[in-house]
Amino acid sequence: MTDQGDPLARIAEALDRLAPPAVAPVDWTSAPAYVWHGNARPVERLIAPPLDLLQGIDAQKAAVTRNVARLAAGHAAHDMLLWGSRGMGKSALLRAAVLDAQGRDPGAIALVQVAPEALDSLAALFAELGQQERRFLVFIDDLGFEENDSAGPRALRSWLEGGIEARPGNVRIAVTSNRRAIVPRHLSEQDDPINPRDAVDDRLALADRFGLSIGFHNCSQDDYLAIIAGYCAAHDLAWSEAEALEWSKRRGARSGRVAWQFVTELAGRAGKSL
Repeated sequence: MTDQGDPLARIAEALDRLAPPAVAPVDWTSAPAYVWHGNARPVERLIAPPLDLLQGIDAQKAAVTRNVARLAAGHAAHDMLLWGSRGMGKSALLRAAVLDAQGRDPGAIALVQVAPEALDSLAALFAELGQQERRFLVFIDDLGFEENDSAGPRALRSWLEGGIEARPGNVRIAVTSNRRAIVPRHLSEQDDPINPRDAVDDRLALADRFGLSIGFHNCSQDDYLAIIAGYCAAHDLAWSEAEALEWSKRRGARSGRVAWQFVTELAGRAGKSL
C-alpha cells in the first residue's frame, strides 16, 4: 500500500490521475473508413452519393473507379491527383468509388482521410497500414502549400515515390487540390535568367509523382441541369429549370455543389430529408 504520508507518493498519484489514458490500438480491419489526426479514429459509415448521380464528370468517374477497383483487388494501381474547379465532386467521387468497391468486397479496402494538421505524421500512418493485409486509399483533401514551403512538397514527393518512408505497397494516396501543380506558380518563374526551367521543373515534380492526374472543369449549363435532374428524380422532388438557373446566377457559379445546394433547398421546402 502506498504511504499516503509520503509527499512524493502523493505527487506521483496526482500525476497519474492527470495523465491521459492510453490510446487503444485501432482495428484496421473493421471500419469502412478512418480519420487520421496523428492517431486513427474509425468511421462506422462511409457516406457518398451513388456513382450514377455524379453527372458531368463521366471520364473522371471512369478513371477513378477503375483505379480504386484495382487497388481493392490487390492489383497494380496509381496514386491519384484530382485537381481543378471547386465544387465539381472531387472528394465525393473518391468516397463514392471506395464505397462502390466495398459493395463488391466489403473488407477489401478502406478510406483513410488525413487531417491537414497531421501531414507530418504520415510516416507513422504508413508504418501501421503496412502491417495490414487490407488495402487502403489515403485521402488528403484540398491540399495546398504556402508559397515558401519547400519541406511539405518534398516530403509528399518522398512518400509517393523513392523515399525510405514511402507509402507501402497496400496503400495508395489520393489528393484533391484546386491547383494542377498543387504548389503556387507564377509567370515570373519563366523569367529566371539562370536555368529558367529549374524552378518550374522542381514544382511540377510533385504533380508528376501521381500516376493519375485528373482535371475537373467548370460545369456547363446542361451538366448543371442534368445534375439537378438526377438528384430530383432520385429524391422525388419537383423542380423548374428557370428556378435552378436563377439559383446558380445568385451564387455566381454552376457546379455540382451549387446544384446540391439547390436540391437541399427543394427538399427543405417539401419537408423531406436527404
